[in-house]
Amino acid sequence: MNLRDYTRQYAVQDNRLAALSYFGTFAVYFASLALAIVNVNHWYVMVPAGIVFAFSAVRLYVLQHDCGHHSLFETRQQNEWAGHGLSPFTFAPFEVMKQNHNLHHAGIGNLEHRETGEIHTMTLREWNEADWLKRLVYRLYRNPFILVPVGALFTYFIRYRWPKNTVRFGVKGVVLHNLSIVVFLGLLYLIAGTTGILVWLVFSLLGGMLGVFLVYLQHNFEDTYWDRRPDLDPQIAALQGSSALDFGWWFDNAVACITLHDIHHFNARIPSYRLRECHYNLPPEYTPRRIKFPEAVAALNLKLWDEDAKRLVPFPKKGQTADLAHGSS
Repeated sequence: MNLRDYTRQYAVQDNRLAALSYFGTFAVYFASLALAIVNVNHWYVMVPAGIVFAFSAVRLYVLQHDCGHHSLFETRQQNEWAGHGLSPFTFAPFEVMKQNHNLHHAGIGNLEHRETGEIHTMTLREWNEADWLKRLVYRLYRNPFILVPVGALFTYFIRYRWPKNTVRFGVKGVVLHNLSIVVFLGLLYLIAGTTGILVWLVFSLLGGMLGVFLVYLQHNFEDTYWDRRPDLDPQIAALQGSSALDFGWWFDNAVACITLHDIHHFNARIPSYRLRECHYNLPPEYTPRRIKFPEAVAALNLKLWDEDAKRLVPFPKKGQTADLAHGSS
């Protein structure tokens, strides 16, 4: 059995499992938020509840991502309605983000279409040819202490209010989405006041930081894959260019298995509730190298794609940069 046939048997939607995943996550989202707000003066309850809330927020985002691929529920219309219903809580306007994500799938591993990726990656050659200002901006951008917290704050709270390609894919949907957020936060304020808003904001930012960290790891690790056409191989780009994170069963399910990104990119029709089974039953010849947490943290030090070595590498040291720059001229 080839890999396409193997994954197809898992690309089967089940409304019962989808509803359990969808409404169950919403239940955890609201219950943990309420618990954190009620216990705002008891940090030993508020903090764990807030962390659960942050993970549930990430999980809602991943379920919306599934809806965008029409892989969560059984019908296209069910996925569309469910995706729109998630928007006020994921802070991601469904239609535009769905279309942008489809562009990302189409451009995976393509050095000539890096604009479709969530996190920009320079090549080593581009770094050597860049002036000091471009290098400074890129250094700051790829610094994990900026990329993760500032990236989360900017992306989810500012950029997604008017995402790229909004004019192309739906101004009306984005405007209605932003209004729905105002309604949601207005209701939260009426119920829980300023305290409720602040608790929601702090732990939503934590969820956003977790999301940025996972998005980074999905395609930024040492032996990932980038190439240029006509040499670009879509199957290798999907499998080798996307990570398989091994953080354990609990973590996988807490984030709706977005950690198993390789098989998802190979067959986006596999719902999140079948992804782990599909991944861990892979035939031996297709079993990927799985990245554990220490290696994942170390991957934050990888900044540039070396086209000759075909791997992601750290910034060159000063003397090394000069030699490489001289050699590339």
